[in-house]
Amino acid sequence: SFAYFTIKDRLPQILTRVIDTLHRHKNEFFEEHGEKGVEAEKRAISFLSKLRNELQTDKPVTPLEDELPDAALWNQYLDYQRNLSNGNGEPSWFQSPWLYVECYMYRRIHAALAQNPPIDNFDVFKEGKSQNFFESQDAIIALCTYFQELLKNVKDLDEKQLQEELFKLLQVSLWGNKCDLSFSAGEDSSQKSSPLQSLENMIPYMLVNDMEKLWLVLVNAKKRKPEKSNVRVDIILDNAGFELVSDLVLADFLLSSKLADEVHFHGKSIPWYVSDTTKHDFNWTIKQLQSANHMWMSRCGINWEGNLKKDVWVYCDHMFWTLPHDFSSMPEVAPDLYADLQKSNLLLFKGDLNYRKLTGDKKWEYTVPFHQALNKFHPAPLCSLRTLKSDTQVGLKPGQGEQIQASEPEWMVSGKYGVVQFDAAL
Repeated sequence: SFAYFTIKDRLPQILTRVIDTLHRHKNEFFEEHGEKGVEAEKRAISFLSKLRNELQTDKPVTPLEDELPDAALWNQYLDYQRNLSNGNGEPSWFQSPWLYVECYMYRRIHAALAQNPPIDNFDVFKEGKSQNFFESQDAIIALCTYFQELLKNVKDLDEKQLQEELFKLLQVSLWGNKCDLSFSAGEDSSQKSSPLQSLENMIPYMLVNDMEKLWLVLVNAKKRKPEKSNVRVDIILDNAGFELVSDLVLADFLLSSKLADEVHFHGKSIPWYVSDTTKHDFNWTIKQLQSANHMWMSRCGINWEGNLKKDVWVYCDHMFWTLPHDFSSMPEVAPDLYADLQKSNLLLFKGDLNYRKLTGDKKWEYTVPFHQALNKFHPAPLCSLRTLKSDTQVGLKPGQGEQIQASEPEWMVSGKYGVVQFDAAL
């Protein structure tokens, strides 16, 4: 399966890159922290080399030994996995659910640094994320230019035109999800061309298109809302770089068009899945845009900084997003987060990992309804914007998956197909 290929090839490649990154920053650690920095770097590398060896030789998954706030939850989850195996031995790297061991690897990478001050705040994936941003510069310029031109007459658009623009920006945000560094094991995956020009050609690759339903949710929320209350949209972010910029443009459009009054962004509290957005990435991206020597890029950055200051944009992170649990366990594991999401009028889940956690990462029949696969996870109306990079997909029409499978055996993992898949909550 694709899971086997991931554990066998992709994850060791990612670990090797992490080790190499630490090695290359040795002088920087020395300059900043002296011998202590170099010692910490050596310890972290030794920890990660051991981890790589455990993975490649299918050793049992071991409890976390660090003192970080989420360690107890991880270790309880390991006990849960042990119980699942019905006494068939310890959960190990190749004998466990893919989602679990993949998340576990990233958590161990985090521990390798967190346990080794003074380099405990070093993000081993930061270089790749900023490189993706700079290499996607042309696409970012094209998108910011398009958007700033659109803003000039957004107030004059009628309902049909507003809907068209929303659909365009939803699709840019969807296809922006192709820029995923964990998928390419850290190889270049930047967005080179203007994403707006190719939208028409991409329509056949949208396997589920529920954009109309999203539109109705937003329009109805507007009509129904009491005077004092705000229409709130939440975006559960995926990758930094070009994808994040496409999400920010979408969020700004929702405010500027008055389809929403506030947007909450949910990022990761620790570096995750190579290119996932952390608070640092979020703020860094807005600063980069602000200081760009391109008029429309810097205008976007300045406006977005303003949105954060005015609290119409709110960035939040929660440790639940970097736990191995699927989302159906959120009410028990993170009731505070679940209660917060319930205040939203619409939740947009970006990307493949969020989709796997929404659907429990199971090998579903393609035609199983999305609502059923969510396993009672319905805090608010929600939608997944995801390009397919793992072999889990639900909510297709009868025969749809089989038909593509016949001509493209790799269709579920190539990143070529996408879904905008909606569930109306209870």
